[in-house]
Amino acid sequence: MVAALIEREGQVLLDRRKKGTHLADTWEFPGGKRDAGETDEAALRRELREELGVDGEIGARVAEVVHAYEDFDVRLVLYEARLGGEPRAIDVAEIRWFPREALEGLPMPPADRPLVEAVLRR
Repeated sequence: MVAALIEREGQVLLDRRKKGTHLADTWEFPGGKRDAGETDEAALRRELREELGVDGEIGARVAEVVHAYEDFDVRLVLYEARLGGEPRAIDVAEIRWFPREALEGLPMPPADRPLVEAVLRR
């Protein structure tokens, strides 16, 4: 799985997972699953179009985490990203810009927690 660190004026863009999904109502970095044959960068660009309706320029890798949920394991890689356009909530419940210092107190999936720590260390 891939995720985007999108920052603007000291704030970080997160999306909230839809009701009825795994870990519903938690906040996460935008992104998702890689399709077979996709690179991380291609998958992240596709996910940004699908979830937020914007094109993305994918930058440097920020962090990577492997997390074991009860039913499955996930490998999640966070990349810097710049958006071409104004994001909107298309395939997510909501999007919101958060000050960096607010990230620690948000309800987030366990796999995202180490990514937050990596962002705050930057």
